[in-house]
Amino acid sequence: MTKNATNAILMIRPIRFGMNAQTAVDNFYQHIEAAGEEGEDNKKAQAEFDVFVVKLRHAGVHVVELQDSEDPHTPDSVFPNNWISMHEDGTVVLYPMKAENRRFERRSDIGQILQDEGFTIKEVYDISHAEDQQRFLEGTGCIIFDHDQKIAYMARSQRADDQLFEDLCQRLGYDSVVFGAFQDTPNGRHPIYHTNVLMCMTDKYAVLCADAIDNVEERKLVIDKIKNSGKELLFISEAQKHQFGGNMLLVEGQNKSLNLVMSTSAFDSLTEKQLDFIYSYHNIIHTDLKTIETLGGGSARCMLAEIYLPNKSRA
Repeated sequence: MTKNATNAILMIRPIRFGMNAQTAVDNFYQHIEAAGEEGEDNKKAQAEFDVFVVKLRHAGVHVVELQDSEDPHTPDSVFPNNWISMHEDGTVVLYPMKAENRRFERRSDIGQILQDEGFTIKEVYDISHAEDQQRFLEGTGCIIFDHDQKIAYMARSQRADDQLFEDLCQRLGYDSVVFGAFQDTPNGRHPIYHTNVLMCMTDKYAVLCADAIDNVEERKLVIDKIKNSGKELLFISEAQKHQFGGNMLLVEGQNKSLNLVMSTSAFDSLTEKQLDFIYSYHNIIHTDLKTIETLGGGSARCMLAEIYLPNKSRA
């Protein structure tokens, strides 16, 4: 079985979801003009979240669902993959985040919650203190792990520090691949805030928006690294990327089935040929996340924090 899919997922149900001005400065997927009343936006986001959870559980995915708290106000709490990653050797990594109000998302009780769920934690690698030096690495938003081949990919941005990434890869025993990725904005080409907007890794292939990698040599580096790792490539366009066509995650469902999870926006952006390619390997789970995507600037993958920790009760 692949190590690029787990049956256990951590999700945080929002309680005060809304447009976060602190993240909008470099997340060009947020649309501030679409923001409404905070309470109404939150109700819409909760409805989208609840349907998503039902679909995942119906497919046999074990969802550890936590409730956010009203205080402190964490408008982006629905995206836990930016502050935590949980690995098969029992390591939990806590990450430094750029937006000050996102730092409150890290939960001091997460260790006890995971242990109560039957998971084993052997070490907590906390690099969140790098925030004091204005250095950031926003989890699996910035890092695409190929756990099968022990390769990690990262696009440079204000939220992705090269040295923190290299240190983490050395700690976990992964080869590192760093490159630049860009998108059109009203002020020209600017770095894409998170790698997981343009790239997804599965057991058989990688989804990649190669057109976002402007440097020809770096583009070739990434493509060659993926091909040489034994995986195929499913290329998406920049227009599809803008519809979150790269923001996907492979999860394990009932009877060890493999499901590629994405938003309905991403699903609708794909061509029939691209969908046929995916269906030749995996099932697809898609769900409407319009409010969360429009105001939060993140999609399905961002809402899912994979739990790879050992769990004797589920072995």
